[in-house]
Amino acid sequence: MSSPITNRAQAKARARALRAELAGSGTPVSHSHALELVARDLGYRDWNTASARLSNEPEAPLQVGDLVSGRYLKQPFSGRVLGVRELHDGAAFEVTIHFDEAVDVVAFDSFSNLRTRVTITVSAAGVSQARTSDGAPHMIVERTGAGII
Repeated sequence: MSSPITNRAQAKARARALRAELAGSGTPVSHSHALELVARDLGYRDWNTASARLSNEPEAPLQVGDLVSGRYLKQPFSGRVLGVRELHDGAAFEVTIHFDEAVDVVAFDSFSNLRTRVTITVSAAGVSQARTSDGAPHMIVERTGAGII
């Protein structure tokens, strides 16, 4: 897929394109089967789950339950979104992330401070406005999966 799918209309368009691709290669499938394939490709159990999760309008970049990865205070992480709150009419989002493995937030060799959960404000692009002393964003986060069972 060339661009991320964030709503039902995009998912349905991808299903139509997939159906045409498969028919062109000699493997015709029904539209409902194409929808199921797109849903699974997006990380959902089935089309009904995907349809319920995907909005008619572009959604917040992160939602509760999403699997995420990125960098927090320059340290790589992966984790799950526990909470999201829209701020400033969608210009920013307060997100709470639980890390899969604790992240050491201290760069000093003889001292550590491990964090397993953080709440931080990020832009719609997943980058925090807050910066470290050398100008790096405190958080860069991106969605890696839906995480819905």
